[in-house]
Amino acid sequence: MCSAALWLDGQLESREALAGQRHSELLLPMVGELLAARALEPRDLDGVAYGAGPGSFTGLRIACGVAQGIAYGAGIPVIGIGTLLALAHAAQAQQIVCCLDARMGEIYHAAYRLLDDGSWQEVCEPSLCHPAATPQLPAGAWMGCGSGFNVHRPVLAERYAGCLAGVIEGIAPHANEVAGLAALEFACGHAIAAADAMPLYVRNKVALRVDER
Repeated sequence: MCSAALWLDGQLESREALAGQRHSELLLPMVGELLAARALEPRDLDGVAYGAGPGSFTGLRIACGVAQGIAYGAGIPVIGIGTLLALAHAAQAQQIVCCLDARMGEIYHAAYRLLDDGSWQEVCEPSLCHPAATPQLPAGAWMGCGSGFNVHRPVLAERYAGCLAGVIEGIAPHANEVAGLAALEFACGHAIAAADAMPLYVRNKVALRVDER
């Protein structure tokens, strides 16, 4: 999935497409459409946000690179929003454990608690782990979401027996959540210079060696 969103005075508009390997050719036209629909230019923006990761190495580099390019050209700051936090924001459960399939028998994992003011408390920071070795969760009823549950549900259900209340289906990180979360971060003055933008890889390798396979 490739998506872009425009946050303007509390209203969100977005574009999305099942892109396969075409993210680099689709993303900028999506951004252009969103701006043109509101008669805006990049220089009219207050900032640019991007999905920082973890996730596909190529996807993260494209997202970060496009955000940097727009921000450099317009002279505006950027902010990176974690993929797993965006996933939690999409789920909107009180306590949510987010697991994305990382392939190679592993998952990207994080857990969050929704506070009364609408902000998110990080309970387990984003990490890469085997499904059977995920961090333990505090007592209470937790909901799960993300592609990691689709691939490794029996193992994760056993790991979180007694505290996993259910799994929210069909939730994926989207530019809408990135934009909404970024608006709050920009308002708090947490933006950075375009030159300082970096993906959050978590993993440092993308494939198994022959002997590991």
